[in-house]
Amino acid sequence: MYGSRRNVLIVILLTGFLFALFYIDGGFWSKPAPRILSFPRFSNLNRVPEILDFPRPNVGPFRNENPTPCTCQNTNPANQYVPKKELDDLQKRRAEEFRQHQIRTGKENDVLILAPANAPLQYPIRGFRVTPMNKTPVPGLALQTQKRAVYKVSLRVQKGVLSVSDIQEGEQVDGQDEKHLRISSSSLQQLNDLLSRLTYTSTIYHIKTEDLAYFSFENHEVIFPIEIRRLSVPVLFDPGKDVNSQVTVLIKAFLRYKELNVLISSIRRSYPKIKIIVADDSLKPEKVEGDNIEHYIMPPAQGWFAGRNLAVSQVTTKYFLWVDDDFVFLNETRIESFVKIMESVPELDVVGGQVGGNQFSFLLQYEEGISEEGGCITRAVRTHAPLPGFDGCFFADGVVNYFLGRTQAVRRVAFDPFLKRVAHTEFFVDGLGDLLVVTCKGLRIGHQKHSATNNYRFYRHPPKSDLEEKMTHHFFKNYLKCIKY
Repeated sequence: MYGSRRNVLIVILLTGFLFALFYIDGGFWSKPAPRILSFPRFSNLNRVPEILDFPRPNVGPFRNENPTPCTCQNTNPANQYVPKKELDDLQKRRAEEFRQHQIRTGKENDVLILAPANAPLQYPIRGFRVTPMNKTPVPGLALQTQKRAVYKVSLRVQKGVLSVSDIQEGEQVDGQDEKHLRISSSSLQQLNDLLSRLTYTSTIYHIKTEDLAYFSFENHEVIFPIEIRRLSVPVLFDPGKDVNSQVTVLIKAFLRYKELNVLISSIRRSYPKIKIIVADDSLKPEKVEGDNIEHYIMPPAQGWFAGRNLAVSQVTTKYFLWVDDDFVFLNETRIESFVKIMESVPELDVVGGQVGGNQFSFLLQYEEGISEEGGCITRAVRTHAPLPGFDGCFFADGVVNYFLGRTQAVRRVAFDPFLKRVAHTEFFVDGLGDLLVVTCKGLRIGHQKHSATNNYRFYRHPPKSDLEEKMTHHFFKNYLKCIKY
């Protein structure tokens, strides 16, 4: 008897629960909400007013800022190398240049936007790109909700205007060709048809910026980005049919003509036709002769990076191979191995090898820090992850002085001619985040024994004053609080 009563009670409770569930959700007899595959079915919020009482979440946009100061342990701050009487003025100029840099690189558009939960609005999440001041349809806008007497949506932007194309009599659109546009209709189908004809036109001319569109319905609002870009023209290099038309060998020469001639002879044994470019800032230049060699004489002692810039500026091939003037090609030195890797992975910009037994590669650990102080860079001798499909190749931020570079990519970063003597890591600091770099075992070149050249050693090992000028330069140019090698 007791069991029968308990079963009856359970049936009553389940029946009541199911009845309440279907009643709240619109019931068996309610008209189902319009649906598309990418959105769930939304309940009629008007039937549950308490849902609207929840606090509305802030979905952004939020600025991507790092308010935490950075530190380089066991090293002096870069501003300690600046003369005290010049520090205040230098910091003011640095702050202004940094502000302009933020504008030029689009940092003002670097925001975080969160997607609200269960929004009944359909909109483009990413990939909506327009050209400046050209009317462009906004793709994918739609409203997905249950029956309403009237449906009202609004959109607003900041750097352009909105409009609906081909408005017919009876279609309700307010704010045509303005920053804030409102659409209403008693028909959900008509409303979505109007949204499908909505266009955006930027009102400012800028080749690389972004606008934010705010799309709202009742208590829901979403934000989506509009990328404003001027289309760029491809810059391609004809690779030809062999390595001679793909690669140019670049050499920066200074005083060491004996070693330079040994290097050129070793190149010619394996690659008799490949072009060689020599940038030479020796104190008393000597002739460098041979077929398909371009020898550029520079003013004396202009420096390491000035010579690199000159050499790269004259390259007409897709890639260049960088070698020092005291290297020597070995039997196993094969430029084709570099090219194979670069051609197989078109995203790569630099492929580094090894000099003798030295495969010097490193990571650059960079923290932006706070805007008042600047960032921190520490160099660590290790690599990132392996390059898929190539044993012995690893992603890195910098490599040894023997590498194949993608000409167009390296030109964009360039070599800072302020750095005249000891400089290598600095190029990869400037290219951090722009150059995709790998280092590979087995791509080997030889290193000649150093001859006693007093003048060369003097320039190779600069005085302390040069170091101080270099650190001051990093403090301003790279907006660094400290740098640690």
